[in-house]
Amino acid sequence: MLANRVSAPRIASYLLAILALFLVLHFHLIAPLLGGLLVFELVQLVSSRTHLNRLPDKRARLIALVFIAGMIGLLLCMIGAGIFWIFRGEASAVSDLIRRAETIHETLCQDLPKWIAVYLPQDLSGWKTLLNNWTAKHAANLQSFGKHTGHVLAQLLIAMVIGALISLHPRIESRGSLALALQDRCRHLSAAFRNIVFAQVRISALNTFFTWCYLGILLPMWDVHLPLTKTLIAVTFLAGLLPVIGNLISNTAIFMTSLSISPAVAVASLTYLVVIHKLEYFLNARIVGSRISAKAWELLLAMLTLEALFGLQGLVAAPVFYAYVKDELKAAGLV
Repeated sequence: MLANRVSAPRIASYLLAILALFLVLHFHLIAPLLGGLLVFELVQLVSSRTHLNRLPDKRARLIALVFIAGMIGLLLCMIGAGIFWIFRGEASAVSDLIRRAETIHETLCQDLPKWIAVYLPQDLSGWKTLLNNWTAKHAANLQSFGKHTGHVLAQLLIAMVIGALISLHPRIESRGSLALALQDRCRHLSAAFRNIVFAQVRISALNTFFTWCYLGILLPMWDVHLPLTKTLIAVTFLAGLLPVIGNLISNTAIFMTSLSISPAVAVASLTYLVVIHKLEYFLNARIVGSRISAKAWELLLAMLTLEALFGLQGLVAAPVFYAYVKDELKAAGLV
């Protein structure tokens, strides 16, 4: 009878956890969830791995939270200042890029096959007209995208505040079996997220290294000097901290900048990025898998399945969710 009373709340907590994760994907709440977990984990890390652990637990977490809030504000200021100085230092490159617009258009018309070139505008004014027409045609979509982005940012901010508040009271004093079981589910999810975050930092650093090799070594060896090289490397690292979508951002920036040199350089950049990222796809799975004791093929299968079911957000959520499921199964002694 005692075993039944203990197992029932635990089973209920598993069902509620599964339902919660499904609703997160169904209502596109993966960004707020990850943002809240990030703040929670940072507070726990700072309060437990620094000299603050000598203080009473609640006071240590409060000081850690204030410190992290200050560091986030300082980091945002530093990023803004860094962007300013990078663009100021490479202002000539930006100006040169603008001045070369006409040359880029002529190069495209000359190098591309004629059956493609005939569909391109004949001059820069044609490009401007094409862009204005496209903007007018998709004005509603652009407005909707802006509203959606603002909505997501608002959700993210609220979730980070919730994560900060929960970090001050990581455990709820309760004698209820269901409440205690749900706390265990949250603890496993938090641990899974922590493992994935550390792995993502390594992945971003690795991606930045390969990008630097291409932009800073390979291209100059062929006497090709891409504008805004330092900016592109910085964007690659920062965007790489975002799973999946970060690569899309950095790759698009590199491809468009390469196109300013010539279509051949753009194709070479695109080919390099595709090949490297395909290789990194398996390497990334191995890095993440080592953190959660999973084989690369397990993680790839989870990513493929969730991407098919929930699209891009499923692909982003797959490593964290699979790590959580794996952790729960190991804790239950099933794997």
